[in-house]
Amino acid sequence: MSYKQASYDEPFIGELRSGTTYKIPGKVDPGVLEDLPEGTRREYLPLPEVAEYDVVRHFTRLSQMNYSVDLGMYPLGSCTMKFNPKFADRISTFEGFSEIHPLQPEKSVQGSLRIMYELQEYLKDLSDMDAITLQPLAGAHGEYTGILIIRKYHEDRGELDSRTEIIIPDSAHGTNPASAAMGGFDVVEIPSNEKGTVDLEALKAALSEKTAAFMITNPNTLGIFEDQITEIAKLVHEAGALLYYDGANFNAIMGVTSPGLMGFDIVHFNLHKTFATPHGGGGPGSGPVAVKAHLKDFLPVPTVAKDGGRYFLDFSHPKSIGRISSYYGSFNMMLRAWSYITYHGADGLKENTVNAVLNANYLAKKLEGKFKIPYKPLKKHELVLSTENTGKRALDLAKYLIDNGIHAPTVYFPLIVHEAMMIEPTETVSKADLDQYAEVLLKGLEAGDGELKGMPKNLAVGRIDEVRAARELKVRWNLE
Repeated sequence: MSYKQASYDEPFIGELRSGTTYKIPGKVDPGVLEDLPEGTRREYLPLPEVAEYDVVRHFTRLSQMNYSVDLGMYPLGSCTMKFNPKFADRISTFEGFSEIHPLQPEKSVQGSLRIMYELQEYLKDLSDMDAITLQPLAGAHGEYTGILIIRKYHEDRGELDSRTEIIIPDSAHGTNPASAAMGGFDVVEIPSNEKGTVDLEALKAALSEKTAAFMITNPNTLGIFEDQITEIAKLVHEAGALLYYDGANFNAIMGVTSPGLMGFDIVHFNLHKTFATPHGGGGPGSGPVAVKAHLKDFLPVPTVAKDGGRYFLDFSHPKSIGRISSYYGSFNMMLRAWSYITYHGADGLKENTVNAVLNANYLAKKLEGKFKIPYKPLKKHELVLSTENTGKRALDLAKYLIDNGIHAPTVYFPLIVHEAMMIEPTETVSKADLDQYAEVLLKGLEAGDGELKGMPKNLAVGRIDEVRAARELKVRWNLE
């Protein structure tokens, strides 16, 4: 595939001044200014006045210098970068949704509340959980919400002072220990066994009267299903702790099994990963949290409830951790996820899961023998391979992929695999895409080290000195 990224010497939009600085029209009420601290008062905004055609050209050029899921394969392991269907984008722009305000009377937004309620019910059914909040604005925010629920649960039982630890496997996502630490808990890491799954003996040794929860995703970050999960749940609950499900890999089990069936107490969803809403800068994100019945009263308020044919905001959670975001969550992302689920239905969602698993294993089969694939050969939705047997660095092969128009996979993660490349094709790629990916990656093994070190050549920016870039970060802001 011939690939050449656009390259422009594009200035900041503030440097594209087609006119004068924008000024606030009219006069500001003096009473308003008196209520503001003196250092925050201003009579004008330093915003550039730029002609529409300059704005369009500016952002079009920036888009041509960027890579996205609309341009090609984006098999970023663990991040689940799916194609975002345009019908869901279109629905999210309907005026009846985009022009409403969160403080409108409930009777004037019954359609929007219905969608939120139905999304809650969909997610509860898919996860086999009992209650849910849609408020969290990202997966990590959902994790933090879950941690706060864990705190509140143990506080309500009078055990918070003694339940000070959260156990996490060494293959966990980096947000897990971060969320636990932000919630005020000590993090206890346990090793994986020779199969790449939780070491039960290590878990038994770590569990104690100090344990507040065990955080895990299933399948795990190695793309391997934790087949002893029911035993894990039993051990955690016998210790008086809660079992937390990181929903990052829910795309691998949806419609086949669920966190509720496995014995989890809390689960967060990543709507961008499983339900194809925009990821990152295309968001904001959304990370709903579902719980079993014994944790329902701790959920953030409000949730959306139904009384006959009327939908309303329910604040009746007496032990709630309170709000964890402004208003009611990222409604624009909820719309997209609701549209995606409604379009596919139960059978379609399960088919997506099966295809995601099939694609990962097809790619693993194409690459086995050339790359070391640690632990179990059968994967779920993603595969982790190692380049250490090839004499090539994972970073160099990642740059080779980029130079050939394919976004690089996650590299050097999980940390327990040396020279790791973590690849997640998802279900939204074709067999031709997978064949091309394998072909380019295998050709990279034939390239000389000098050639690889000189890549990328076809991008707007070539190979940088990463150590120097990290140590001498220079960010230029134009605040004039």
